[in-house]
Amino acid sequence: MVIDPFAKEVGFAPPRFRADAVLVTHAHFDHANSASLTGDPFVITGPGEYEVKGVYVEGIETFHDNSQGKERGFNTIYRIEMEGLRLAHLGDFGESAMRDETVEALGDIDILMIPVGGRFTIDAEEAAKVVKQIEPRYVIPMHYKIPGLKIAIDSAEDFLKEMGAAKIEAQEKFVIKKKDIGEEEKTEVILLKPA
Repeated sequence: MVIDPFAKEVGFAPPRFRADAVLVTHAHFDHANSASLTGDPFVITGPGEYEVKGVYVEGIETFHDNSQGKERGFNTIYRIEMEGLRLAHLGDFGESAMRDETVEALGDIDILMIPVGGRFTIDAEEAAKVVKQIEPRYVIPMHYKIPGLKIAIDSAEDFLKEMGAAKIEAQEKFVIKKKDIGEEEKTEVILLKPA
């Protein structure tokens, strides 16, 4: 499953591998390059309930900006259930606070992937507030400035500070199974190295 495959215009070679499913949060070039993938994937481009090869996906409509979509349109959050885990990918979520009905629709989330780079999405401070609203066990920041990126957004540094995780080391990968998730109430930040 691939979420928001990007085009070369972002500054990197687009993903080129086989996928069973592609989730597109919104139709901007940096999120909707499903043509770069092989395997005739099932492409999901908006709200609704789907099942692909035993993976349950629910798309929840939100806004890409804090003006009810007037600036950048709609964004789809994807809630994904697989192997007993509940993940949420917020795409280019742009609302300064998550609406109560969206929090309720998401339900309990084990792993939250959240944009933190600001400018076109929520910024570090807003992202930290959304994390507190959702209360996931793990949070993975995304959509932030890395070397080579041709989009003007902020780094993950401010988000890490907001979350009290300024000193964490980036990991090559993050592997977790449902049985490994403890009952601890605190959200742990996982910073991944760019691929």
